[in-house]
Formats: sequence, C-alpha cells, structure tokens
Amino acid sequence: MKKVILLLTCIFVMGIFSCKNKHAEVKDQDTVDKQKPESADKMQWWREARFGMFIHWGLYAIPAGEWKSEKIPGISEWIMLRAKIPVSEYEVFAGKFNPEKFNAEEWVKIAKDAGMKYIVITSKHHDGFAMFHSKTNPYNIVDATPFDRDPLKELAEACKKHGIKLGFYHSQAQDWHHPGGAYRSIEQGIPHWDKDMKRISMEQYIDEKVYPQVKEILSNYGDIAIMWWDTPVAMTEAMAEKLHSLLKLQPDIIENNRLYRPWKGDFSTPEQHIPPTGLDYDWETCMTMNTSWGYKHYDDNWKSTETLLRYLTDIASKGGNFLLNVGPTAKGLIPEPSIERLKEIGKWMKVNGESIYNTTASPFFKLPWGRCTKKVHKDGTTLYLHVFQWPDNGKLEVDGLESKVKSAKLLATGQKLKVIPGTDGVIINVPEQAPDAMNSVIVLEVKGELEVKSNIPKLTPEGVVLLPSFLADIHNPGYGTHALLKGLDENSYITNWTDARTRIKWMFNIDQTGTFEIEALLACKKDTSHFIIIFGDQKTEAAIVGTEGLDKYETVKLGQIIINQPGNHVLTISPVRDLWKPINLKSLKLKVAETTIKDNL
Repeated sequence: MKKVILLLTCIFVMGIFSCKNKHAEVKDQDTVDKQKPESADKMQWWREARFGMFIHWGLYAIPAGEWKSEKIPGISEWIMLRAKIPVSEYEVFAGKFNPEKFNAEEWVKIAKDAGMKYIVITSKHHDGFAMFHSKTNPYNIVDATPFDRDPLKELAEACKKHGIKLGFYHSQAQDWHHPGGAYRSIEQGIPHWDKDMKRISMEQYIDEKVYPQVKEILSNYGDIAIMWWDTPVAMTEAMAEKLHSLLKLQPDIIENNRLYRPWKGDFSTPEQHIPPTGLDYDWETCMTMNTSWGYKHYDDNWKSTETLLRYLTDIASKGGNFLLNVGPTAKGLIPEPSIERLKEIGKWMKVNGESIYNTTASPFFKLPWGRCTKKVHKDGTTLYLHVFQWPDNGKLEVDGLESKVKSAKLLATGQKLKVIPGTDGVIINVPEQAPDAMNSVIVLEVKGELEVKSNIPKLTPEGVVLLPSFLADIHNPGYGTHALLKGLDENSYITNWTDARTRIKWMFNIDQTGTFEIEALLACKKDTSHFIIIFGDQKTEAAIVGTEGLDKYETVKLGQIIINQPGNHVLTISPVRDLWKPINLKSLKLKVAETTIKDNL
C-alpha cells in the first residue's frame, strides 16, 4: 500500500514538472478545495493587484505592548488576552482614545505611492471594539471615545477618490469583550480570565452583535472589495452560513478562508511566511514589517526595504499576493519606519511595477540569482527576470530556457542586452553595474510557446545529487526568529537557524532506486545538535557534534535513506526541539551507497 501511495505521489509531482509554462508547485496544506467557478471574474482585479496594505488599528495602540509598566510578550493587539486584562479595565482605553492626527487621505496616499492597489483595515479585532460607528453596540469609536468620528467612513471616501480597493477585516468569532464571544482555548473548556463576566451562548453573540455589525459595514461604506474574516475559533457551520449570507449585500466582494475552518473561501492566507513553492489556488501572504500587527512602542525589529521588496517579488513569482501590514499609533499616525520602507518600495515600483502587476508564476523550478515573473501573450511570453545577485562576470545564466528569445532589455533603462546560447539554456550579457542593488529587472521577450526544462537537482553519472542551500525551501514559523539564506550561489548558506520549529526541505530527482548515503556541509558550535531526516515515512535522527564554530564548515555523515521508486522526491531536515543547537548549513549531498553499486553490478 505504501509503495502504491509513493508511486502515485511521484506521478503527480512529475506531472507538475513536466508541464510547460507552469510554475513548479507543491501543495502546502493537507486539503485543497478548488476555486468556486463563480469567483473567477471577481478575483481578476485581485490577481492583477499583487500588492496591498493591511492596517491593524484599535484600542491596543494605547498600551502599545505594555500593561502596568510591564512589557507583555507577543503581538500587541493580543494584549488584553495575554495580560489577562479584565473587561472593565480594558474599557478605560476607549475613554482615552483620541487619534486626532488621523488623516485618511494621507494613509491612502502612502499606500498608493508604495504601489499598493488595495487596503484591508480592522473593523473589529478580538478585543471587541468597533472601529466604525455601529448602531448595534455602543462599544465603538464614535460613541465610546472622545474622537467622535468614523475613520472607516473617511477611509472609504479616500479610497474611492484615489482608486484604491477597500476591504474590511472582521473578527467574527473571537470577542474578548462580549460575554458570548469566543476566545483562545474556549474549545478546550478553559474559562474566560475575567471572572466577573457572565457568559452567554456564542449563538446569541453572533445574532446580537456579529450579524448586525457585519451587515452595517457591508451596507454603509460603499463598494467593499474584500471581507477578511479571522480566527474561526468555535465557529459552527450554521454560524458561518448566517454570516456568509450577508455577502449578497456586496455582489462583487471576495472573501478569505478564515470564516469557518472547513471552508476555503476565495483565497488562502499564509500568515508571516511565504509558501516555498506557492500554492495551486489563489493565496495571499499577510506579513508585518516588524514583529507585531498592532502598534508596539518598543518593537524595533524592522525588516529592511530590501527584504520586503524581495518578499514581494518572491510572492509574485509564486503566483500570490502580498498584504503588508502597518500598525498606526493611538494618535492615528503610521510609524515613520513603515513610511520610509513604503516610500522606498514605491520608488522601485514606479520603475519596475509592470514586472509585478498582472503577472503569473515563474516557469522555473529555482533560479540561483533571483526570481522570475511572466505575462503570456497571444504570440509569446514576457519573462521578467528579477536579479537579486548581479553576476560579477557580466553573464547572467538562465538555465532551462529552451524557447527562442526575441529580445532582452533592462526594464529600468531600456538598454538592450545580447542573448547567446548557453550549455543548458541562454546567457545574457549584462553591464558591469546593476541598475538596482535590491532587485534589477531584465525583460525577455520569448517567441511562440514557452519551453522550460526543469533545473531540479538530479542524480549525476557519478551517483551524486547535490542539494545546495540556495535551492532549499526554508519553512519558518509565523512568529519567532527566522532562519535566513545568505547568498544565492554555491557559497550560500542557511544561518540564524535558532528556532527548532524551522524545517528545511529540498526537492530532487532520482532516476534509480537503492540506498543513498546523506552528507551535510555544515558548521556549528561545540554543543551537540540533533535533527531528524524525513523522507516519506522514513525518519532518521542524526546527532551533530559541534565543529570549531559557525564559520568552520565540515562534511558530516547523517545516515541513509532508501529510494524505492524513481522520480521527484522531497527530503526534510527537522530539528529535535529539546536537543537543538543552531547550525549553519551549506548543502546536503546524496550519494549512491556501496551496497547499491554492488547490487547493480
């Protein structure tokens, strides 16, 4: 039975890589529902947009990550739960909330100048406070604060003026303020931390607060493009059906996959990470610029503009959208570090935006120097090569491209470039200086049908498969310290691998069966580190004795795997959590074992 399953898996994966003009994809979730046919036309603008702004704003901007002089760990918008703040004490923030510097016009212009095409803002987060004028419940920004204005109304008007699509985030299940609202651990029977709260049914909460408030935001703010539900804790299908019925108020609205757990919605929402090879249905990575979604006054862990821009490119190259978050202050200001990064991204987008907007996924498995996006035309295909690491020798190798290239140019300057045949594809002669240090774009016009040969690592005649770090997929957790890839060539390595939840995967092709030995080129401190090698249903634990330091690389034997079927395969390294010590990893190598060689003689 296991052999049958493995064979079917191989056939499926090989089918993906044999397709022309299709990005190599691996399903990132256990189950995938196909897109609803009626959603196709409604999704078109969203697929073209690629880039949007997420805004997390609410009462939590006042404590800004601190409660009673104590810095509360975790994301700031969860401070009510994490600090176990009683409802009556949290309500005091409403009387202090006066975002007098809020300017909807400025917010929308910041998004538009960054090249963003849509905005999604919190209408109500888990703390239960409505950021709009709700006639359903007085716990809202107009009735409960000195501000006495409806920011969502002003934002809707500014978005309409500047041609930006508007969406509303709404926490439909969790509501820590309402006696019937869900909260984390409610499904495990853990009581609410506020002992004075007299609980009622969640059905009553849905009926008396959620349903009428969702109806308000879908009725009173003009055209709403996106309904962004969140955390379907304790939701039932009946509750979800009731709320979903309200979407008829906005015939063209699309929704994410967080209303009710079994439902996939119109698009999936990977949070704080990018699916390594994309997904085979519509998806959108939502991500913070620092660590927290809401404003946290001491969170200075900002991602660089280069990192964010390359994330945007990486996401587009895999067929996804990027919803990048800002967390405004209690005064209504977007933090300056966020503005600085958005301005720099916008400057790049003004020159190179056509390589992001309305593009589809890369036809290449991996590119060692960057990423690729594409647009298919009637007579051919436009490939946008996003070069993160400019070649020192003036020659950019595009392995696997077998189509005829009509022309090549730098997108930023229009300078024409010469393309010559290479050993495994084409070579583009490029100037010595990169047009942009973060991401230089080369435009290739390809004639006729696009043909790309997969550059997935394969077994050499010498019986070796080399798996370099730049071809690995790094699966970081949503929150915590992230492992990073340094470099994009044979000298690259994975570093900052301190979180034991981080996994590293490689996909490769083996055209013969047998036993294969695994070696790693790695460096670590003198402490012993343990991880598990996972290949199908095979698991092998390896103990790595420390080298002379994180810059002293040694070849270490990790064990063996048995490959029973030829084809494409995935190998994973996963730390043993309690026995993990950080390592730097350059590559893995699979070698045909001596026993296999003898068996084949």
